[in-house]
Formats: sequence, C-alpha cells, structure tokens
Amino acid sequence: MWRVKSLDAILATAEKKSLHRSLGPVQLTLLGVGAIIGTGIFVLTAAAAQKAGPGMMWSFVIAGAVCAVAALCYSELASMAPVSGSAYTYTYAVMGELLAWTVGWALILEYAVAASAVSVGWSGYVLGLIENALGFDWPDMLQAGPAWSMNGWIPSPDFSVGVINVPAIIVALAVTMLLMIGTTESARVNAILVAIKVAALTAFIALTLPIINADNFTPFAPNGLFGSSSGMGIVGAAASIFFAYVGFDAVSTAAEETKNPQRNVPIGLIGSLAICTIFYLFVAIGAIGAIGAQPVVGLDGSAVQPGSPGFVAACALAENANRLVCSNEALAHVLREINYPAVGNALGTAAMLALPSVILMMIFGQTRIFFVMARDGLLPEAFSKVHPKWKTPHIVTLFTGIAVAIAGALFPVGQLADISNSGTLFAFFMVSLAVLILRVKDPNRRRPFKTPLVWLFAPLSALGCAFLFWNLPHDAKMVLPIWGGIGLVIYFLYGIRKSHVGRGIVDVPELDPDAPQQPVPPMPGASTPGEDNG
Repeated sequence: MWRVKSLDAILATAEKKSLHRSLGPVQLTLLGVGAIIGTGIFVLTAAAAQKAGPGMMWSFVIAGAVCAVAALCYSELASMAPVSGSAYTYTYAVMGELLAWTVGWALILEYAVAASAVSVGWSGYVLGLIENALGFDWPDMLQAGPAWSMNGWIPSPDFSVGVINVPAIIVALAVTMLLMIGTTESARVNAILVAIKVAALTAFIALTLPIINADNFTPFAPNGLFGSSSGMGIVGAAASIFFAYVGFDAVSTAAEETKNPQRNVPIGLIGSLAICTIFYLFVAIGAIGAIGAQPVVGLDGSAVQPGSPGFVAACALAENANRLVCSNEALAHVLREINYPAVGNALGTAAMLALPSVILMMIFGQTRIFFVMARDGLLPEAFSKVHPKWKTPHIVTLFTGIAVAIAGALFPVGQLADISNSGTLFAFFMVSLAVLILRVKDPNRRRPFKTPLVWLFAPLSALGCAFLFWNLPHDAKMVLPIWGGIGLVIYFLYGIRKSHVGRGIVDVPELDPDAPQQPVPPMPGASTPGEDNG
C-alpha cells in the first residue's frame, strides 16, 4: 500500500487513455474564475459576517494568503504532471498509493459537497428573484432543507425551517446533463457565465463604494479573533470563506484536457486567483460600508453558528429581518436595502445565470478524480468509461450529479461549505508536502514552473491549511475522519487488490478496456500480478 506510481508511468498512462485536449490559457483562466467567483462571494458573505462581523475583511485576506502559497505548490506539480487527478495524482507519485487514496477520497468530498453548497446558494438567489421581482411566494417547505444540529454523534434535523430544497435539485441535475454532453461545450457556456458574474460584481462595487458609512465598521470584530466557540471569529470566518477561493485547484484537474499544459496550467491557476482576490476585497468593503455586517445573537445572547437552529430563530425575529447575515442572497439584498431594487433584482438574475458555472466546475473536478482513480484500478473500471460520442466520463458524471442533488436538497449552504473545506484543506496540505518531497527525491526532473522560495512557501502552505482546518466548526472537522474511515474500508476491500500498480500493470489501453493488459516488471515495492501487497 506504500507503492508509488512514478511520474513517467502516470504520463504514459494518460497518453494511452486520455481525455481530449481542447482548453487553451484563456479558457482555462475563465474556468478558474468561473469556479472561484460564486457562492463564496455571492452567498457566503452573509455567513462570514455572522462569524466575524466587519472583520470578515481580514478573513478574506487570511484565506487568500493560504490559497496563494498553495497555488504556487499546485502550479509546480501541475506543470510537471499535466494529467487529470490533481492532488491525488501528485500524492501517488510522491507518497504512495495509500496516502494517494486518502487524498483522492478527500477530493471527492471537496468537490461533490462544494457543488451541493453552490446549488443551495443558487437556490437562494432564484427564490429571492421569484419573490421580489415576480411576487410569487414559493412554499417554505420546498425552498430549504432542515436545519441540522448534532445530538451527540447523531445528526438531528429541524423541519420547521424546510423539508427539501427543490431548486437546488433542479440546477444540479441540469448542470450534470450539460457536463455529460462535452467539455468544450461546457467551457463555452462557462465563458459567457463568467462575463455575467464579473459584470454583476463590478456593478455592485460601483454602487456601494461611494456610500460607505464608516460607522458600519464598528465594532470591527464583535466575536474577536477566534470567537468563543469553534468556527467563530475572524479566523473561523477565514476557515469558512476559504471555500470562496478553492475553485482554483479545479483548474489543475483539467490539465489533461489542456493544450500546452506546462505553460497554460500555471497561467490559469495564478491568474484566476489574482483576479478573484481583488474582486472579493472590494465587494466585502462595499457590503459592510453600505448596510453593516454585525452578527445576530441567540435568544440567550450567545454567538450562534450560521445555519444552526439558534441562528434560524434569531433571524426569524422582526428586528433582524433586514440584516445582511440573515439574507440568502447577500449582495442582491444589499442593493435593495440602499434603494436600488431594480439593480438588486438584476444582480440576482446574474447570480441565477452565473452560479451554475461554479457547479459545473465542481462536478467537472469531482468526476475527473473518479475517472483517474478508476483508470488506476482503485475504483471499478466503469467509472473510467468514456462515452463514444460525447468523449466524457458519462457514467461517473451522472452518479456524481445525483449525489450532489441529494446533498443540496437537504443541507444549508454554510454547513456544506465547511464540510467541503475539511476535504480541501487536507488535500492542499498533502500537495504542500509533496512539492518538498519531490524536490528531494527527484531534483533533476524538468519543472516548467518552479515554486519560488519553495522551502518557505510550501511549509507556510501546509501550516496555513492545518491552522484553518483546526478553526473549522467541530462538526465539519469530524466529517473528514469519518469519511476517510469509509474510504479506507473500500480501499482495503477493493482498491488494494485491484490496483494496476500493485498488479504490475502500468500501461492501460485507451479504447478497449476489455483487451488483455500487458504486464510489465513490477516497480520496487509492487507485488507480482495477482498477489496482494497489503
């Protein structure tokens, strides 16, 4: 289980059973911007304000700084191994199969849950538009899932908030069908949606910055730096708002479908992150300065987590109805509150049209993780089947879309984002270590992009990821080891026996998965064909 798949073998496998290379640097950067700008800024601004108040400005800076150093590590590895798989592939090449499996399994948690979170964010904007612009009252029971709390180790739902989020189901399944049709078609639609999102945020900034009220920034950190409970305060908000940045790593999962990936992947990663960071800071300043961002408190006067039953009860009070933190469509709500209802509705429309691009990129990334793990034999071969006409992994895409729709139907956006972050931060931590280990193990390999000051930035990335993970809410932190435990059971029951590297199979036929596979002499640490290497 400590066997390593060399970078040479990874590249050879990808060439034999690969996806079509169709994405250039502009498309790739737009895919990154499409994945990054989304629910994090359109929706999670409210959740960040509930945790940190105006101090969420520093939360954006902290999360962005961790992402910046992680992006540099990703860029080096992605340029060296321009194949699908992201952190999973890199870990396989450096740390071995078992740790690669845990990273791949965590990435599945990241992408699928993130897509669900964005689906819920989209639902909030489309329902706000229906109610404010069209005057239609959508049934409460069908616009949100229940509020969840933990009764010991048992999740406890509160159905007084809602039963099922129907719009979230609709958008998740619609995006799934688009992705099944083809990558190039998806990228073209995404480019249009990115332009809409950027225009909407630009309009928001232009209308809010001129009317900033300095009094709205006081008190600046009502819950302090760390808060009175896990996941609160400026750092707790940074751990949550990290979700607003993590789409950049989905760019690296598209490396195998990118033309000239050694040059274009670093451009897509770093360029999209830089563009989005600038937007985030200006939007946060505008929202706080225009209407304020003070958190609500529970009925007993204590700080409450966004999405919790106590938070829902506080937002139900009439005096809190217009608070930023209680809005499901934060930016559109700000514009309506400063007497721009038509522009607010237009921004809501833009979010409704544009947020599906984020869902698209998250499902895209998750299916490519499934694809490459199946291609390595760690998951059933059916997950790596490519549709003869669409040239996409259609089976795993449909499977993923259904799972995303179910999660989006039942859970609130803040809790989904925190759960997704737990998987993301673990994967980023492993990438940071992989860069350093590979510099020692294989110093002479060509690196089209080299992380500058790697012995400073890579450790900072690893420590930053661990720090933010520690400051997630307790429930979100517990999901990762539980999910990881389920994954380990699957690995030891299936993956360790079926692994192509373990069986001495490195080369995989592209078009005929049933053709006899040609064994090669096993690598050091690998077993002979048919023999377990546990």
